[in-house]
Amino acid sequence: MAQALGEDLVQDDSSSLGSDSELSGPGPYRQADRYGFIGGSSAEPGPGHPPADLIRQREMKWVEMTSHWEKTMSRRYKKVKMQCRKGIPSALRARCWPLLCGAHVHQENSPDTYQELAEAPGDPQWMETISRDLHRQFPLHEMFVSPQGHGQQGLLQVLKAYTLYRPEQGYCQAQGPVAAVLLMHLPPEEAFWCLVQICELYLPGYYGPHMEAVRLDAEVFMALLRRLLPRVHKHLQQVGVGPLLYLPEWFLCLFARSLPFPTVLRVWDAFLSEGVKVLFRVGLTLVRLALGTTEQRQACPGLLETLGALRAIPPAQLQEEVFMSQVHSVALSEQDLQRELKAQLAQLPESTSGPPPRPKARLAGARAIFEAQQLARARGGARPEVPRIVVQPPDEPRPPRRKPQTRGKTFHGLLTRSKGPPIEGPPRSHRSSTSFLDTRF
Repeated sequence: MAQALGEDLVQDDSSSLGSDSELSGPGPYRQADRYGFIGGSSAEPGPGHPPADLIRQREMKWVEMTSHWEKTMSRRYKKVKMQCRKGIPSALRARCWPLLCGAHVHQENSPDTYQELAEAPGDPQWMETISRDLHRQFPLHEMFVSPQGHGQQGLLQVLKAYTLYRPEQGYCQAQGPVAAVLLMHLPPEEAFWCLVQICELYLPGYYGPHMEAVRLDAEVFMALLRRLLPRVHKHLQQVGVGPLLYLPEWFLCLFARSLPFPTVLRVWDAFLSEGVKVLFRVGLTLVRLALGTTEQRQACPGLLETLGALRAIPPAQLQEEVFMSQVHSVALSEQDLQRELKAQLAQLPESTSGPPPRPKARLAGARAIFEAQQLARARGGARPEVPRIVVQPPDEPRPPRRKPQTRGKTFHGLLTRSKGPPIEGPPRSHRSSTSFLDTRF
C-alpha cells in the first residue's frame, strides 16, 4: 500500500510544483516573486488581497498575542483561531507556526537534540532515497534551485534528522514538500521540530511504512461526501474513482502540490490552528468545485476524465480569499469528524494488513496541543523540596516538666497564688468557686 502511494507521488516530477505560477517555467531574466518562485505570478498581491494598513493592524495583533502566548491560548483562543482564518501575516509566520504547533516547547526541552541528529551519520538506505528526491521539491523556488544550495542541503539535514529521530518510521516521500515549505519560513532546527509535531500530533500514522491513518481517513472522506455531496459521491462510484486515487497527494503533502502557493499558506495557517478538520474541508471544497454541477459531471464520463477534472480546477477559483471563505463555510465540525471516524473505525476489516489506526493519538489543533503540553508540564514539573527539620538536643538536661495540680483550685488562685506548699483547708466545690467574670484584678 505504502509503496503504491509512494510511486504515485513521484511518477511525474511536474506534480511536485508547489505553485501554479511555476507552470510557466523559468524564462530568461525572470525574477523571483514575493514568495521566492522564479518567474512566478505572485509578485504583486492578487485581487481581494488586504490593503497594507490592514496587514499592519493584523501584524500588531499577532505581536501582542505572541508576546503573552500562554495567556492568549488559555483565555483568548477564539481570537487566535479567527486571526488564523484571516491569514497570518507573511512577516510573522516564522514566529507563529512553531507556537501554534507547540514546536517551541520541544526545542526548549531538547536544545541539543537537533544538532546531535544533524551531525550523526544517516542510514545509507534513507540517505540515498532522500538525495534522489531533493530536486523534486519546488524546483523553481530560489532556495531549491542549486543542489549545493542551502535549501536542498537544509532539506537533506532535516529529513535525515527525522529518520534518526524516528527510525521505526523512516522516511516518506510526502515529507519532502512539507519540510520544504517549513524551510521557506523557518531555520532548519525549528523546521525539524514543526515536522515532528505534524507527523506525530496532527497526522499520526500518515508517514509510517503502512500509512494506516491515510486509509482510514479516505473512508471517512467518502462517508462525508455521501452525506454532504451525495450526487458527486454517486458519480465517483459510478466511474470507479476511489479516494486513494487523489486523496493521499492532497492530505500527505498538505495541499502543497495541489494549490497556488498563497492559498497553500492560508490552508497551513488554518490547519496548524484547527487541525485535520481543515484538510477535510479543503478536500470537500475541491471536489465540489470540480464536480459540483451536472454539466461538470456529464463532461467526465470516465475515470481519467474525472481525475483530470480534480486536478485542473481553474486558478481563479483557487484564489486565496475566495477559496478560503468557501472552505470555512463547509458544514463540518470536529464532533462530526470524530463521529464519522468512530463509525468507519468500527467497520474496518480485522484482516487489514499493518497496525490498526490510532485516532486518539491525533490532537485537534493548536488548543489541544497547548493543553496537552500544559498537562505534561504540570505532571512532570519539579517537585517542591520537602523542608528538613533538624532537632538539636539541649546542652544541659532539664528536669521533666510536671503538670500543675489544678483540681479544686480557682482560676484566680492560679494567677495570684505564689509558689509554695498548697494552702490547707477543705477544698471548695466547683459551684462555690469564684467565677472568672466575678474576679477583679
